[in-house]
Amino acid sequence: MAGCGDSRPSPAGGPGEGRGTNSASGEKGRLFVVTLQTMNNPFFVDLNDGLARVIDAHGDRLVTLDAQFNSLKQRNDISDLLQQDPAAIFVNPVNWEGIRGSLAEAKRKGVPVIIVDAPVSDPSMVLSQVASDNVEAGRLAARALAEVNPKAQVAILHHSINKACIDRVEGFRQEAAKHPDMKILDTQEGKGTIEGGRPVMRDLLGRFPDLDAAFPINDPSALGAISAIESAGKLGKVTVVSVDGSRPAMDAIRAGKLHSTSAQFPGEIGRVAAEAAYDHLAGKPVDKDIKIPVKLITRANVAAVESGPEGGAPAARGAGK
Repeated sequence: MAGCGDSRPSPAGGPGEGRGTNSASGEKGRLFVVTLQTMNNPFFVDLNDGLARVIDAHGDRLVTLDAQFNSLKQRNDISDLLQQDPAAIFVNPVNWEGIRGSLAEAKRKGVPVIIVDAPVSDPSMVLSQVASDNVEAGRLAARALAEVNPKAQVAILHHSINKACIDRVEGFRQEAAKHPDMKILDTQEGKGTIEGGRPVMRDLLGRFPDLDAAFPINDPSALGAISAIESAGKLGKVTVVSVDGSRPAMDAIRAGKLHSTSAQFPGEIGRVAAEAAYDHLAGKPVDKDIKIPVKLITRANVAAVESGPEGGAPAARGAGK
């Protein structure tokens, strides 16, 4: 998703358990807060690290909260943290429309909000939105599929309460429309998780005998779909294209189970978002909409991406996503 893996514990807990605190005083500098859809996905661990590196370098502290894909929890967390007068809040919304009340509350209190990875329905309520070019990520996925199977019969595994995922599906549909023999058979909710993707893909395979391609909107749901495809004995008969650029996805590409993934750069999203916050606090102008480029990874370039100058997958550097 947003962006949207395998399990990994959260690096930070509830309110007051911040990153980079001073062991003598328990606190240092200004308080910044980030609330993420989940920390059970290393994409968001990387994003959080990108924020923390910049904030730590300024001598400030970051509190990281895990919304656990629960929009009510996220709203309550934000309300609690606003009582602590943070310098800025970074929000990765669980629900791109349901977050509106929290944004209004932050605006009333004069706390700048920067959205990361998954845009919101009303950009006027926030200082800036920093996200991957998700429409392009969807286009890249459809383009890659068309190169190997221009007559693909495709199922989409969606996560429709997330704007990043909505944009990916829109980009995929835009590109697929350029190939008249490609057909989208169905779009189902895969929840953006391995556990969500597996049963949905199993059902789709049962209902559509001609299905020979799938576009899950992120790598975790793609891995769930691949598990179902493998169990059905159809590995190699269904082409799967995805978005994220995670380590397990690259392993699946090398194993011939996943065709491609449109890689994101979550650490860069975090870094750029943090720098935008500091620019705003310094009185400098900040762009309203900041797009971070994406890159297609296939079997042809997966080794080069992993051994690149920054050391590892764009969406998995240091996280093993």
